[in-house]
Amino acid sequence: MTAIRQSTHDDARHVIGASAAERFGVLPMPDLSYTEEVARETAPLYEKVRHHIPAIEWPAHAPYVFWINKLKKERNAVILAHNYQTPEIYHCVADIVGDSLQLAREATMVDEEVIVQCGVHFMAETSKLLNPEKTVLIPDMKAGCSLSESITGADVRLLREANPGVPIVTYVNTSADVKAESDICCTSSNAVRVVESFASDTVLLIPDEFLAQNVARQTSKKILTWKGHCEVHERFTAEELLAYKQADPAIQIIAHPECPPSVVDVADYTGSTAGMIEYAKNRQPGAKVLLVTECSMASNIEQQAKGVTFIKPCNLCPHMKRITLPKILDSLLLMREEVLVDPMVAAKARQAVERMVNLKSN
Repeated sequence: MTAIRQSTHDDARHVIGASAAERFGVLPMPDLSYTEEVARETAPLYEKVRHHIPAIEWPAHAPYVFWINKLKKERNAVILAHNYQTPEIYHCVADIVGDSLQLAREATMVDEEVIVQCGVHFMAETSKLLNPEKTVLIPDMKAGCSLSESITGADVRLLREANPGVPIVTYVNTSADVKAESDICCTSSNAVRVVESFASDTVLLIPDEFLAQNVARQTSKKILTWKGHCEVHERFTAEELLAYKQADPAIQIIAHPECPPSVVDVADYTGSTAGMIEYAKNRQPGAKVLLVTECSMASNIEQQAKGVTFIKPCNLCPHMKRITLPKILDSLLLMREEVLVDPMVAAKARQAVERMVNLKSN
C-alpha cells in the first residue's frame, strides 16, 4: 500500500443564475400548532417511530411532519434521505431512503421538479449532477463531510501528474470538483467491482484510506491511497468491539468498510449501509446485532429487521445531524439552500458518476 498526503484546501462553490426563491416564490410560515387535524393525519407515521420518540415529544415534531408532507406536494418536491438521518426524517417525511449508491440511482428516476436532499453536501451535488435541469435543495449548506473535505480537484490533478496512466477511482463522498478530475466514482458497495473494471494493475482509490485498504485485501491490484477518513467510522476500535464480544459471544458485529481494517478483522460481516441492512434483515428473531456505523441507522432499520436486537455503539455524524425537520420546512418554504455546480465542472463530474451508475454487474 502507498499512502499519499492529505490536503486541507477548501472547495470553491459556484453560484449561477436566479435563486430558487426567485423562480418559485416564497411561502408564508404555516401555523405549527398541534391541532386535532395534525394529530389525526400524523398518527400513522408516529406508529413507525414510537419506540424512538416518546409520546410527550411527538406534538413538537408532528406539525413539522404535517406541513412538510403538504408542502412537498405543493412544491412538486421529493425528499431523499440517507440512512443516517434521524427517525422522524427517515420514516415520516422521506420519499426515498438509502445509501449513497441507492440515492444516486434513485435521483435519476424522480419525476418531481424539486429534490430536497436530506444528507450531506456531496450527496446534494451528486443529485444535481444527475439532474441538471431540476432544482436541488439541501436544508443546511453547512452539512459537510470530513472525508469530502480532505481532498480537492487540484489535489487529484497533482495525483494524475504523479501517477501517469493510473486510473483514478473516487469515492462518491467527494465534491463535484473532485469527481470532475476522476475517471469513475464508486461507493462502499461497489468499490471492488469498480476497481476490478480496469485493466491496469495499479489503481488510485481516493480519498478514504480505510476503504482503500479494505478493498486492497479483495483484489490483486496495487491500490494507491489518500489519507482521508470518515470521522464517525475512524473512531471505532477493534478493542471496544472485542469487549462487546467478550461480554456476549452471541453478538454479531457488522461493520462499514470505512472502518479501520483492524475493526473489519473482528466483524462478522462488512458492507455498505445497504448491505448491512440486508444482513440484519436476514438474521433470525432474537439475534443480537452490533452496527458499527452511524448511530441513527439502527433506529431506522429496526422495522425491517423484526425481532433483531440492535446494540448501538453510538457514534453520531455531526454533519448529518444538521438536517432537522424545521430546516426541511424552511427549505420548502423559502426554496433554500439551492445546490449549484459550475456547468463545466458538472459536465466532467457527471461522466464519472454516470460511469459508476451504469457499470454492469458481473
